[in-house]
Amino acid sequence: MFLTRWLRRLAPLLVCLVLLVTACSTAPDKYEQVQKDTTGFGKPAAVAKQAEKGGTFNQFFPKGEGDYELIPSQEKKGFAQYKLNQDGTTLAMLSINDTLSLPAAAAKYDNATDKIAGYPSVKQGTTTLALLVNGRYQVKVLSRDQSFTEADRSAWLEKFDLAGLAELEGVPAPQAKKAPRLPKTAPQRNLVPQPAA
Repeated sequence: MFLTRWLRRLAPLLVCLVLLVTACSTAPDKYEQVQKDTTGFGKPAAVAKQAEKGGTFNQFFPKGEGDYELIPSQEKKGFAQYKLNQDGTTLAMLSINDTLSLPAAAAKYDNATDKIAGYPSVKQGTTTLALLVNGRYQVKVLSRDQSFTEADRSAWLEKFDLAGLAELEGVPAPQAKKAPRLPKTAPQRNLVPQPAA
């Protein structure tokens, strides 16, 4: 009888405790495993430390004209992108990226036969036209609307301040550190202790 009285009082507390613990526990995040798989010690960084800041590229984008409007879309280290809109429709995406983080992006210009404004250019699929400035900065125009043709992409590439971008010095790549020089010291004499007389 004594035991049943305690169980009656204790049962609601145990039920509340179980409900509280289960309610406060969090379900595993569906992105948690992806985060673990893509993050690790000793793996190379996705963006090179020496990559140019994305904000630096903003000054080289064309300005809106007539009924064309340029709207900043994305900016991060080594990359900046704008939307080219007309009457509320996105016609194209304009971008500049620093290929220092992805050398393969610059390598595709090695055999380029076409040039725009004196810079090597390549077609990427049927909707993208790009050029490379100073072997490092890739400038792209990607059509988002069928009415925006290859001729339009080429014309908008020429509207970038490519000469200004070419003058961008960027952050120099780190150089190997030289071994520190040791101070010069006088040669040591080999002093032999003399026997006591």
